[in-house]
Amino acid sequence: MPRRIEVELTSSRDDGTWTWRAAGAREPKGTLDGALLYSGAKVGDVVRAEADFDIDGITVVGVTPPRPERTESGRLEIIGSGREEQLVTSTLAPKERSERRPRRGGERGDRGDRGDRGDRGDRRDRPARPQGERAGGERPRRRPEGATEGGARPPRRERPPRPERPAPPAKPKPKRLRAGRTHRDEVLASLADTERPIAEQALRGGIPGVRQAIEKQNEQAVADGRPTVAAEPLVAIAERLLPRLRAADWRDRADAALADLDELDLRDLRSVVVAADQGARDDDTRALAATLREGLSRRVEAEHTAWLAELEATLADGRTVRALRLSSRPPKAGVPLPPELAGRLAEAASAALSADVTQDRWATVLDAIAYSPIRSFVRPAAIPTEPSEELLTAVRKVASRVPAIAKVFGIEASAPPRRTRRSGRGGRSGAAAAAPAADAGAPAVEPAAEV
Repeated sequence: MPRRIEVELTSSRDDGTWTWRAAGAREPKGTLDGALLYSGAKVGDVVRAEADFDIDGITVVGVTPPRPERTESGRLEIIGSGREEQLVTSTLAPKERSERRPRRGGERGDRGDRGDRGDRGDRRDRPARPQGERAGGERPRRRPEGATEGGARPPRRERPPRPERPAPPAKPKPKRLRAGRTHRDEVLASLADTERPIAEQALRGGIPGVRQAIEKQNEQAVADGRPTVAAEPLVAIAERLLPRLRAADWRDRADAALADLDELDLRDLRSVVVAADQGARDDDTRALAATLREGLSRRVEAEHTAWLAELEATLADGRTVRALRLSSRPPKAGVPLPPELAGRLAEAASAALSADVTQDRWATVLDAIAYSPIRSFVRPAAIPTEPSEELLTAVRKVASRVPAIAKVFGIEASAPPRRTRRSGRGGRSGAAAAAPAADAGAPAVEPAAEV
Protein backbone atom coordinates (compact mmCIF):
# COMPACT_ATOMS: atom_id res chain seq x y z
CA MET A 1 0.00 0.00 0.00
CA PRO A 2 1.57 3.35 -1.05
CA ARG A 3 2.53 5.81 1.66
CA ARG A 4 2.31 9.59 1.31
CA ILE A 5 5.49 11.62 1.89
CA GLU A 6 6.70 15.14 1.15
CA VAL A 7 9.75 15.39 -1.14
CA GLU A 8 11.84 18.20 -2.55
CA LEU A 9 12.92 18.18 -6.22
CA THR A 10 16.72 18.57 -6.27
CA SER A 11 17.76 18.25 -9.96
CA SER A 12 16.63 17.30 -13.48
CA ARG A 13 18.54 14.74 -15.56
CA ASP A 14 18.90 14.45 -19.33
CA ASP A 15 17.13 11.08 -19.43
CA GLY A 16 13.88 12.63 -18.20
CA THR A 17 14.21 11.61 -14.54
CA TRP A 18 14.38 13.89 -11.53
CA THR A 19 16.25 13.44 -8.25
CA TRP A 20 14.53 14.06 -4.92
CA ARG A 21 15.07 13.97 -1.20
CA ALA A 22 12.82 14.13 1.86
CA ALA A 23 11.64 17.67 2.51
CA GLY A 24 13.94 19.31 5.05
CA ALA A 25 16.30 16.32 5.37
CA ARG A 26 19.11 14.56 3.55
CA GLU A 27 17.67 11.07 3.75
CA PRO A 28 15.83 9.30 2.22
CA LYS A 29 16.48 10.26 -1.36
CA GLY A 30 16.06 8.77 -4.83
CA THR A 31 14.85 9.33 -8.39
CA LEU A 32 11.42 9.56 -10.02
CA ASP A 33 10.05 9.56 -13.55
CA GLY A 34 9.60 13.03 -14.99
CA ALA A 35 6.30 11.99 -16.57
CA LEU A 36 4.78 11.95 -13.08
CA LEU A 37 5.46 15.64 -12.59
CA TYR A 38 3.19 18.51 -13.45
CA SER A 39 3.91 21.21 -15.99
CA GLY A 40 6.13 23.97 -14.75
CA ALA A 41 7.98 21.80 -12.25
CA LYS A 42 11.29 23.27 -11.15
CA VAL A 43 14.15 22.49 -8.81
CA GLY A 44 13.33 23.34 -5.19
CA ASP A 45 9.61 22.57 -5.36
CA VAL A 46 8.25 20.72 -2.31
CA VAL A 47 5.50 18.35 -3.43
CA ARG A 48 3.45 15.57 -1.91
CA ALA A 49 4.23 12.16 -3.40
CA GLU A 50 2.91 8.64 -3.02
CA ALA A 51 5.66 6.03 -2.72
CA ASP A 52 6.03 2.27 -2.31
CA PHE A 53 8.53 1.05 0.29
CA ASP A 54 10.11 -2.31 -0.45
CA ILE A 55 13.42 -4.14 -0.08
CA ASP A 56 14.92 -2.50 -3.22
CA GLY A 57 14.20 0.99 -1.96
CA ILE A 58 11.54 3.68 -2.35
CA THR A 59 9.62 4.00 -5.63
CA VAL A 60 7.58 7.14 -6.28
CA VAL A 61 4.32 6.23 -8.07
CA GLY A 62 2.50 9.55 -8.02
CA VAL A 63 3.09 13.25 -7.43
CA THR A 64 0.54 15.88 -6.41
CA PRO A 65 1.32 19.40 -7.65
CA PRO A 66 1.74 22.07 -4.98
CA ARG A 67 -1.21 24.25 -4.23
CA PRO A 68 -1.15 27.73 -5.76
CA GLU A 69 -0.51 30.55 -3.35
CA ARG A 70 -3.65 32.17 -2.08
CA THR A 71 -4.10 35.77 -3.09
CA GLU A 72 -5.92 38.17 -0.83
CA SER A 73 -9.41 38.92 -2.12
CA GLY A 74 -10.59 42.47 -2.64
CA ARG A 75 -12.10 44.27 0.29
CA LEU A 76 -15.63 45.70 0.21
CA GLU A 77 -16.13 49.14 1.68
CA ILE A 78 -19.31 49.68 3.68
CA ILE A 79 -20.58 53.18 2.92
CA GLY A 80 -23.83 53.20 4.91
CA SER A 81 -26.66 55.76 4.80
CA GLY A 82 -24.60 58.71 6.00
CA ARG A 83 -26.99 59.55 8.85
CA GLU A 84 -25.75 59.84 12.40
CA GLU A 85 -28.03 57.97 14.77
CA GLN A 86 -27.85 57.47 18.51
CA LEU A 87 -26.71 53.95 19.19
CA VAL A 88 -28.29 53.59 22.66
CA THR A 89 -31.66 55.07 23.63
CA SER A 90 -33.39 55.09 27.01
CA THR A 91 -36.94 55.89 28.07
CA LEU A 92 -37.80 56.51 31.72
CA ALA A 93 -41.18 55.27 32.93
CA PRO A 94 -43.29 57.83 34.85
CA LYS A 95 -43.23 57.34 38.61
CA GLU A 96 -46.55 56.39 40.13
CA ARG A 97 -47.65 58.38 43.15
CA SER A 98 -49.92 57.17 45.92
CA GLU A 99 -53.35 58.72 46.13
CA ARG A 100 -53.13 59.03 49.87
CA ARG A 101 -49.80 60.79 49.74
CA PRO A 102 -50.16 64.54 49.04
CA ARG A 103 -48.26 65.97 46.10
CA ARG A 104 -45.55 68.41 47.02
CA GLY A 105 -46.84 71.94 46.47
CA GLY A 106 -50.30 70.73 45.39
CA GLU A 107 -53.63 69.74 46.89
CA ARG A 108 -53.88 67.08 49.58
CA GLY A 109 -56.78 65.43 47.85
CA ASP A 110 -60.39 65.04 48.86
CA ARG A 111 -60.50 64.33 52.60
CA GLY A 112 -64.23 64.67 52.95
CA ASP A 113 -66.23 67.07 55.09
CA ARG A 114 -64.44 67.03 58.44
CA GLY A 115 -66.39 69.94 59.90
CA ASP A 116 -65.13 72.79 61.94
CA ARG A 117 -62.52 71.49 64.38
CA GLY A 118 -62.36 74.73 66.28
CA ASP A 119 -59.45 76.11 68.16
CA ARG A 120 -57.24 73.29 69.42
CA GLY A 121 -55.53 75.44 71.99
CA ASP A 122 -52.11 75.03 73.47
CA ARG A 123 -51.11 71.36 73.44
CA ARG A 124 -48.54 71.83 76.17
CA ASP A 125 -51.41 71.63 78.72
CA ARG A 126 -52.20 68.02 77.70
CA PRO A 127 -51.54 65.31 80.29
CA ALA A 128 -48.48 63.17 79.48
CA ARG A 129 -49.10 59.71 78.00
CA PRO A 130 -48.17 56.88 80.34
CA GLN A 131 -44.82 55.22 79.60
CA GLY A 132 -45.18 52.35 77.17
CA GLU A 133 -48.81 53.14 76.21
CA ARG A 134 -49.59 53.53 72.56
CA ALA A 135 -52.10 55.79 70.91
CA GLY A 136 -55.49 54.30 70.13
CA GLY A 137 -55.67 52.29 73.35
CA GLU A 138 -53.26 49.60 72.23
CA ARG A 139 -51.52 47.24 74.62
CA PRO A 140 -48.44 48.81 76.23
CA ARG A 141 -45.11 47.50 75.06
CA ARG A 142 -43.29 45.05 77.25
CA ARG A 143 -39.95 46.17 78.49
CA PRO A 144 -37.21 43.58 78.05
CA GLU A 145 -36.04 42.05 81.28
CA GLY A 146 -33.18 44.04 82.69
CA ALA A 147 -33.80 47.05 80.38
CA THR A 148 -33.22 50.54 81.68
CA GLU A 149 -35.81 53.33 81.91
CA GLY A 150 -34.73 54.71 78.54
CA GLY A 151 -35.55 51.40 76.89
CA ALA A 152 -31.97 50.32 76.30
CA ARG A 153 -31.46 46.58 76.13
CA PRO A 154 -29.33 44.91 78.77
CA PRO A 155 -25.83 43.84 77.72
CA ARG A 156 -25.68 40.36 76.16
CA ARG A 157 -24.55 37.71 78.56
CA GLU A 158 -21.41 36.11 77.18
CA ARG A 159 -21.12 32.37 77.34
CA PRO A 160 -17.98 30.87 78.79
CA PRO A 161 -15.64 29.65 76.07
CA ARG A 162 -15.81 25.93 75.35
CA PRO A 163 -12.70 24.16 76.56
CA GLU A 164 -10.67 23.11 73.57
CA ARG A 165 -9.25 19.62 73.45
CA PRO A 166 -5.49 19.81 72.93
CA ALA A 167 -4.49 18.50 69.55
CA PRO A 168 -2.15 15.50 69.60
CA PRO A 169 1.43 16.30 68.64
CA ALA A 170 2.13 15.77 64.97
CA LYS A 171 4.20 12.71 64.20
CA PRO A 172 7.33 13.18 62.10
CA LYS A 173 6.84 11.81 58.63
CA PRO A 174 9.11 8.78 58.06
CA LYS A 175 11.63 8.87 55.26
CA ARG A 176 11.05 6.81 52.15
CA LEU A 177 13.75 4.64 50.61
CA ARG A 178 15.77 6.36 47.87
CA ALA A 179 18.27 3.88 46.48
CA GLY A 180 21.29 4.88 44.44
CA ARG A 181 22.70 3.23 41.29
CA THR A 182 26.34 2.67 42.23
CA HIS A 183 26.47 -1.14 42.21
CA ARG A 184 23.96 -1.46 39.40
CA ASP A 185 25.99 0.85 37.14
CA GLU A 186 29.15 -1.13 37.93
CA VAL A 187 27.53 -4.35 36.72
CA LEU A 188 26.14 -2.68 33.58
CA ALA A 189 29.54 -1.17 32.78
CA SER A 190 31.19 -4.60 32.97
CA LEU A 191 28.86 -6.08 30.33
CA ALA A 192 29.35 -6.14 26.58
CA ASP A 193 27.57 -3.59 24.41
CA THR A 194 25.22 -6.26 23.07
CA GLU A 195 24.25 -7.45 26.56
CA ARG A 196 23.66 -4.06 28.15
CA PRO A 197 20.21 -3.35 26.58
CA ILE A 198 19.04 -6.83 27.60
CA ALA A 199 20.24 -6.24 31.17
CA GLU A 200 18.51 -2.87 31.43
CA GLN A 201 15.24 -4.38 30.20
CA ALA A 202 15.60 -7.26 32.68
CA LEU A 203 16.05 -4.76 35.52
CA ARG A 204 12.88 -2.94 34.53
CA GLY A 205 10.53 -5.89 33.95
CA GLY A 206 12.34 -9.17 34.59
CA ILE A 207 12.15 -12.05 32.12
CA PRO A 208 8.52 -11.26 31.13
CA GLY A 209 9.60 -7.73 30.30
CA VAL A 210 12.39 -9.03 28.05
CA ARG A 211 9.97 -11.28 26.18
CA GLN A 212 7.49 -8.45 25.66
CA ALA A 213 10.23 -6.14 24.37
CA ILE A 214 11.36 -8.79 21.85
CA GLU A 215 7.79 -9.34 20.64
CA LYS A 216 7.27 -5.62 20.17
CA GLN A 217 10.56 -5.29 18.27
CA ASN A 218 9.65 -8.18 15.96
CA GLU A 219 6.22 -6.68 15.23
CA GLN A 220 7.87 -3.41 14.23
CA ALA A 221 10.41 -5.27 12.09
CA VAL A 222 7.63 -7.11 10.22
CA ALA A 223 5.85 -3.80 9.59
CA ASP A 224 9.06 -2.23 8.22
CA GLY A 225 10.01 -5.28 6.12
CA ARG A 226 13.08 -6.16 8.20
CA PRO A 227 14.02 -9.64 9.45
CA THR A 228 12.94 -10.68 12.97
CA VAL A 229 15.19 -11.92 15.76
CA ALA A 230 14.99 -15.16 17.73
CA ALA A 231 13.74 -14.71 21.29
CA GLU A 232 15.28 -17.71 23.06
CA PRO A 233 18.98 -16.67 22.85
CA LEU A 234 18.14 -13.22 24.21
CA VAL A 235 16.02 -14.69 27.01
CA ALA A 236 18.88 -17.05 27.90
CA ILE A 237 21.24 -14.06 28.23
CA ALA A 238 18.71 -12.28 30.48
CA GLU A 239 18.34 -15.36 32.71
CA ARG A 240 22.11 -15.58 33.06
CA LEU A 241 22.52 -11.90 33.97
CA LEU A 242 19.45 -11.48 36.20
CA PRO A 243 20.96 -12.89 39.46
CA ARG A 244 23.90 -10.47 39.28
CA LEU A 245 21.62 -7.58 38.47
CA ARG A 246 19.26 -8.33 41.36
CA ALA A 247 22.15 -8.66 43.78
CA ALA A 248 23.54 -5.29 42.69
CA ASP A 249 20.09 -3.68 42.91
CA TRP A 250 19.59 -5.07 46.43
CA ARG A 251 23.01 -3.79 47.47
CA ASP A 252 22.08 -0.26 46.39
CA ARG A 253 18.82 -0.46 48.35
CA ALA A 254 20.55 -1.95 51.39
CA ASP A 255 23.17 0.83 51.48
CA ALA A 256 20.40 3.46 51.33
CA ALA A 257 18.45 1.68 54.11
CA LEU A 258 21.53 1.47 56.32
CA ALA A 259 22.16 5.20 55.94
CA ASP A 260 18.65 6.04 57.27
CA LEU A 261 18.15 3.02 59.52
CA ASP A 262 16.61 4.95 62.44
CA GLU A 263 14.31 7.16 60.33
CA LEU A 264 13.33 4.94 57.39
CA ASP A 265 9.73 3.87 56.90
CA LEU A 266 9.19 0.39 58.34
CA ARG A 267 7.54 -0.85 55.14
CA ASP A 268 10.60 0.02 53.07
CA LEU A 269 12.94 -1.44 55.67
CA ARG A 270 10.97 -4.69 55.77
CA SER A 271 11.05 -4.98 51.97
CA VAL A 272 14.86 -4.71 51.97
CA VAL A 273 15.23 -7.29 54.74
CA VAL A 274 12.87 -9.74 53.02
CA ALA A 275 14.76 -9.42 49.71
CA ALA A 276 18.06 -10.23 51.43
CA ASP A 277 17.51 -13.97 50.85
CA GLN A 278 18.11 -13.46 47.12
CA GLY A 279 20.34 -10.37 47.21
CA ALA A 280 22.92 -11.33 49.86
CA ARG A 281 25.34 -13.70 48.08
CA ASP A 282 28.72 -13.08 49.71
CA ASP A 283 30.12 -12.43 53.18
CA ASP A 284 29.86 -8.64 52.92
CA THR A 285 26.23 -8.64 51.84
CA ARG A 286 25.31 -11.26 54.47
CA ALA A 287 26.84 -9.08 57.19
CA LEU A 288 24.91 -6.10 55.82
CA ALA A 289 21.69 -8.13 55.86
CA ALA A 290 22.30 -9.13 59.49
CA THR A 291 22.78 -5.48 60.47
CA LEU A 292 19.53 -4.54 58.76
CA ARG A 293 17.64 -7.36 60.54
CA GLU A 294 18.89 -6.18 63.92
CA GLY A 295 17.92 -2.61 63.10
CA LEU A 296 14.46 -3.73 61.98
CA SER A 297 13.89 -5.67 65.22
CA ARG A 298 14.96 -2.69 67.29
CA ARG A 299 12.72 -0.32 65.32
CA VAL A 300 9.70 -2.64 65.58
CA GLU A 301 10.08 -2.93 69.36
CA ALA A 302 10.33 0.83 69.75
CA GLU A 303 7.35 1.43 67.44
CA HIS A 304 5.27 -1.14 69.33
CA THR A 305 6.03 0.49 72.67
CA ALA A 306 5.12 3.92 71.31
CA TRP A 307 1.94 2.46 69.77
CA LEU A 308 0.79 1.04 73.11
CA ALA A 309 1.49 4.36 74.84
CA GLU A 310 -0.47 6.29 72.22
CA LEU A 311 -3.35 3.83 72.48
CA GLU A 312 -3.43 4.28 76.28
CA ALA A 313 -3.42 8.08 75.99
CA THR A 314 -6.10 8.13 73.29
CA LEU A 315 -8.39 5.86 75.28
CA ALA A 316 -7.89 7.90 78.45
CA ASP A 317 -8.78 11.06 76.52
CA GLY A 318 -12.15 9.58 75.52
CA ARG A 319 -11.46 9.37 71.78
CA THR A 320 -12.94 5.93 71.29
CA VAL A 321 -13.07 5.90 67.49
CA ARG A 322 -9.45 7.01 67.24
CA ALA A 323 -8.41 4.32 69.72
CA LEU A 324 -10.30 1.62 67.78
CA ARG A 325 -8.72 2.59 64.48
CA LEU A 326 -5.31 2.78 66.11
CA SER A 327 -5.69 -0.72 67.56
CA SER A 328 -6.26 -2.15 64.06
CA ARG A 329 -2.81 -1.02 62.85
CA PRO A 330 -0.22 -2.60 65.15
CA PRO A 331 3.39 -2.17 64.03
CA LYS A 332 4.25 -5.65 65.33
CA ALA A 333 1.96 -8.24 63.77
CA GLY A 334 0.89 -11.26 65.80
CA VAL A 335 1.39 -9.67 69.24
CA PRO A 336 -1.91 -9.44 71.21
CA LEU A 337 -3.06 -6.41 73.12
CA PRO A 338 -2.50 -6.50 76.89
CA PRO A 339 -5.65 -7.99 78.50
CA GLU A 340 -6.30 -4.96 80.69
CA LEU A 341 -6.02 -2.52 77.78
CA ALA A 342 -8.12 -4.74 75.51
CA GLY A 343 -10.86 -4.98 78.16
CA ARG A 344 -10.99 -1.21 78.62
CA LEU A 345 -11.18 -0.70 74.87
CA ALA A 346 -14.04 -3.19 74.54
CA GLU A 347 -15.97 -1.50 77.36
CA ALA A 348 -15.49 1.95 75.82
CA ALA A 349 -16.62 0.68 72.42
CA SER A 350 -19.72 -0.96 73.91
CA ALA A 351 -20.63 2.25 75.76
CA ALA A 352 -20.17 4.29 72.56
CA LEU A 353 -22.91 2.22 70.88
CA SER A 354 -25.83 3.75 72.79
CA ALA A 355 -29.18 5.28 71.94
CA ASP A 356 -28.01 8.76 72.97
CA VAL A 357 -25.72 9.22 69.96
CA THR A 358 -26.86 10.00 66.44
CA GLN A 359 -27.18 7.22 63.90
CA ASP A 360 -24.30 8.64 61.87
CA ARG A 361 -22.09 8.40 64.94
CA TRP A 362 -23.39 4.87 65.51
CA ALA A 363 -22.29 3.85 62.01
CA THR A 364 -18.87 5.50 62.44
CA VAL A 365 -18.18 3.66 65.71
CA LEU A 366 -19.40 0.37 64.20
CA ASP A 367 -17.05 0.73 61.22
CA ALA A 368 -14.10 1.32 63.57
CA ILE A 369 -15.07 -1.72 65.68
CA ALA A 370 -15.30 -3.99 62.63
CA TYR A 371 -11.53 -3.77 61.99
CA SER A 372 -10.35 -3.75 65.61
CA PRO A 373 -8.97 -6.87 67.32
CA ILE A 374 -11.61 -6.60 70.09
CA ARG A 375 -14.58 -6.68 67.71
CA SER A 376 -15.76 -10.12 68.92
CA PHE A 377 -16.19 -8.82 72.49
CA VAL A 378 -18.18 -5.64 71.85
CA ARG A 379 -21.89 -5.61 72.70
CA PRO A 380 -23.87 -2.40 72.10
CA ALA A 381 -25.36 -0.70 75.15
CA ALA A 382 -28.51 0.12 73.14
CA ILE A 383 -29.58 0.35 69.54
CA PRO A 384 -31.72 3.07 67.90
CA THR A 385 -35.45 2.43 68.16
CA GLU A 386 -35.97 3.21 64.46
CA PRO A 387 -32.71 2.60 62.61
CA SER A 388 -32.40 4.43 59.32
CA GLU A 389 -31.68 2.75 56.03
CA GLU A 390 -28.15 4.23 56.03
CA LEU A 391 -27.43 2.61 59.41
CA LEU A 392 -28.80 -0.75 58.28
CA THR A 393 -26.64 -0.57 55.16
CA ALA A 394 -23.59 0.07 57.34
CA VAL A 395 -24.47 -2.93 59.52
CA ARG A 396 -24.90 -5.22 56.51
CA LYS A 397 -21.53 -4.07 55.17
CA VAL A 398 -19.63 -5.30 58.25
CA ALA A 399 -22.02 -8.06 59.33
CA SER A 400 -19.49 -10.83 58.62
CA ARG A 401 -16.94 -9.17 60.94
CA VAL A 402 -19.34 -8.35 63.80
CA PRO A 403 -22.03 -11.06 63.62
CA ALA A 404 -23.16 -10.52 67.23
CA ILE A 405 -23.99 -6.85 66.60
CA ALA A 406 -25.63 -7.67 63.25
CA LYS A 407 -27.85 -10.24 64.99
CA VAL A 408 -29.23 -7.52 67.29
CA PHE A 409 -30.54 -5.74 64.17
CA GLY A 410 -32.00 -8.99 62.83
CA ILE A 411 -29.33 -9.30 60.10
CA GLU A 412 -27.79 -12.70 59.48
CA ALA A 413 -24.07 -12.51 58.79
CA SER A 414 -23.04 -14.32 55.62
CA ALA A 415 -19.78 -16.22 55.45
CA PRO A 416 -16.93 -14.06 54.09
CA PRO A 417 -15.69 -15.03 50.60
CA ARG A 418 -12.72 -17.35 50.50
CA ARG A 419 -9.48 -15.80 49.33
CA THR A 420 -7.79 -17.83 46.63
CA ARG A 421 -5.06 -15.39 45.69
CA ARG A 422 -1.62 -16.32 46.95
CA SER A 423 1.40 -14.11 47.39
CA GLY A 424 4.98 -15.26 47.46
CA ARG A 425 5.84 -18.96 47.66
CA GLY A 426 2.62 -20.54 48.87
CA GLY A 427 1.98 -17.85 51.48
CA ARG A 428 -1.35 -16.26 52.22
CA SER A 429 -2.30 -12.84 50.98
CA GLY A 430 -1.68 -9.85 53.23
CA ALA A 431 -5.32 -9.33 54.26
CA ALA A 432 -5.93 -13.04 54.95
CA ALA A 433 -2.73 -13.37 56.98
CA ALA A 434 -3.50 -10.25 59.00
CA ALA A 435 -6.93 -11.50 60.16
CA PRO A 436 -5.59 -14.08 62.69
CA ALA A 437 -3.06 -11.54 63.88
CA ALA A 438 -5.82 -9.04 64.52
CA ASP A 439 -7.92 -11.57 66.43
CA ALA A 440 -4.87 -12.49 68.49
CA GLY A 441 -5.22 -9.19 70.30
CA ALA A 442 -8.72 -9.98 71.63
CA PRO A 443 -9.02 -9.90 75.43
CA ALA A 444 -9.65 -13.09 77.35
CA VAL A 445 -12.84 -11.79 78.99
CA GLU A 446 -16.40 -12.95 78.91
CA PRO A 447 -18.62 -10.97 76.52
CA ALA A 448 -21.35 -8.80 77.98
CA ALA A 449 -24.99 -9.76 77.63
CA GLU A 450 -26.68 -8.71 74.44
CA VAL A 451 -29.18 -5.87 74.51
